[in-house]
Amino acid sequence: MSLSPNSSRVRRPVSGTGLRFAVVGNPENRRTTMFADAVRAAGHPAPRVLAWRDVLRGRYAFTSGEFVRIDSPGENAEVDRLLRGTDDPARVEGTALWHRRFTAAVRDVTGAAHRAGAVPSADPEDVAVMFDKRRCHARLAATGVPVPPALTGPVGGWEELREQLKAARVSRAFVKPAHGSSASGVVALAMAGPGRVKATTSVETAPDGRLYNSLRVRHYTSEPEIAALVDALAPDGIHVERWLPKASQGGRAADLRVVVVAGRATHAVVRTSRHPMTNLHLGGVRGDLDTARAAIRAAGGSFDDALDTAERAAACFPGTLCVGVDILPATGWRRFTVGEVNAFGDLLPRLTGLPGSGAEGLDTYAAQVAAAPAAVRRTERKEHHHDATA
Repeated sequence: MSLSPNSSRVRRPVSGTGLRFAVVGNPENRRTTMFADAVRAAGHPAPRVLAWRDVLRGRYAFTSGEFVRIDSPGENAEVDRLLRGTDDPARVEGTALWHRRFTAAVRDVTGAAHRAGAVPSADPEDVAVMFDKRRCHARLAATGVPVPPALTGPVGGWEELREQLKAARVSRAFVKPAHGSSASGVVALAMAGPGRVKATTSVETAPDGRLYNSLRVRHYTSEPEIAALVDALAPDGIHVERWLPKASQGGRAADLRVVVVAGRATHAVVRTSRHPMTNLHLGGVRGDLDTARAAIRAAGGSFDDALDTAERAAACFPGTLCVGVDILPATGWRRFTVGEVNAFGDLLPRLTGLPGSGAEGLDTYAAQVAAAPAAVRRTERKEHHHDATA
């Protein structure tokens, strides 16, 4: 599927277009149910749901003309076990294996969809890059999208990390599992001199050294504890970038999640937190977008610059219908940097489209349903042209 950034407004849903949808997801997950609700609300037949637990075992098929939404495999213990080989979904380790198995599954699914004459919502290479923070950062930087400065070489553990940060003159950094998501395993690291170090993270270290996700953000100040934490994360691969000071709202650190559908920024939400990680499941709360707009104007900037930055980031993944872009506003709300691009960054319940986006009154799922017919037509034209010139 080829999607052109900024090509057009998201079309309003039209009842009775005859488009058929399939969803590869976890049937019990609200992502899948909310998308199915949006499909039915737009007047389409209810989508076929192909469970990830069956897809990973090779039990699936597509039909010609279907639009196939590839959704997150998360929040299902059986699926997590198939992808990571662990019985405990709270474990942090195992992300490299997860990445290999998941991206292989996406390649298989998209290949099967194309062979059947169906249109997948995502490109497998796009997904593979978005789920590798090192490659994603490099792709964004290569196209001029502003990103935080990052270490470029491999980091084998705490000693290497400490030396590389010292050589780069970086005293505050985010240490992220290369293949993690939802802030799993992320460590905000502040170094103030020999033996003076603080790590802020949601990771809980068990007595046996295993790492577990927690919903409580905690602080580590013992260097041996922090060294053990980094050493445990390193085998799966880590991405290390400078910790840029964020803007604030109401005395809380703030950033933006911008959803981009078919190349156009359609939805945006402010996320605020007392901690460096603003993820809503870690105690972050939605801020006020109008207040953020006002702060940007007062600083002499434009909210459109933030949206443009998100669209430029999404344009680096042209084969994927929808991405969620994390925009980091600098202190003062004047400049914007891209923290991450998320393949499944559209879970923002009850949030409707931005004025002028063409998605006014639509949630993120309804906006994708509305954009799907045009995506299918573009794919059909592209394949027809290919056949005619072959």
